[in-house]
Amino acid sequence: MSTTITHIGAHGGHHDHAHHDDGSKTTLGFWIYLMSDCLIFSVLFATFSVLSANTAGGPSGRELFELPFVLGETMLLLISSFTFGGAMLSMHAGRKSAVQIWLALTFLFGAGFIGMEVYEFAKLIHEGAGPSRSAFLSAYFGLVGTHGLHVTAGLVWLLTMLHQIHKFGLDNVVQRRLSCLSLFWHFLDLVWICVFTFVYLRGVL
Repeated sequence: MSTTITHIGAHGGHHDHAHHDDGSKTTLGFWIYLMSDCLIFSVLFATFSVLSANTAGGPSGRELFELPFVLGETMLLLISSFTFGGAMLSMHAGRKSAVQIWLALTFLFGAGFIGMEVYEFAKLIHEGAGPSRSAFLSAYFGLVGTHGLHVTAGLVWLLTMLHQIHKFGLDNVVQRRLSCLSLFWHFLDLVWICVFTFVYLRGVL
């Protein structure tokens, strides 16, 4: 009895208690989730494509979009992808402090992106170009806002991983979760490049 209790106590503080799971199911499940997200964004892009000309006499993208401002947003997100890559390289090298620094930088760049997006939305709404103004703006806010919500979720996930790294180090579970978050973050960067090209560049030309 005492041996059993000692055994449980010795392992109760470890994060990687699920040693029977090699992580393959987690990775597969996350890829399935990303594919479902691809379908969601595909529908939103298709909706925007159909409704982009339906301004109902209101402003169009050419009148609303400030390309230099959006380019600044884009650069923040692309840089955050680079910093996340640095975090993953540091993770594979077993450098805990470096991973934390790179992830903190990624969070700052991602938060800057969200801050700029919120400012852009607030400015449009203040100018009377909110989502209820036209079908074009409804589709725009739906597509860009959904991407923004995903980035916000990624920021929360980043904070969670920073806490887990501080508490558990770079054990197998943390590394697996960081790998999933890396896929998620780079996926959002790819989606944003499509948004920038399809929504903003196409809208001002």
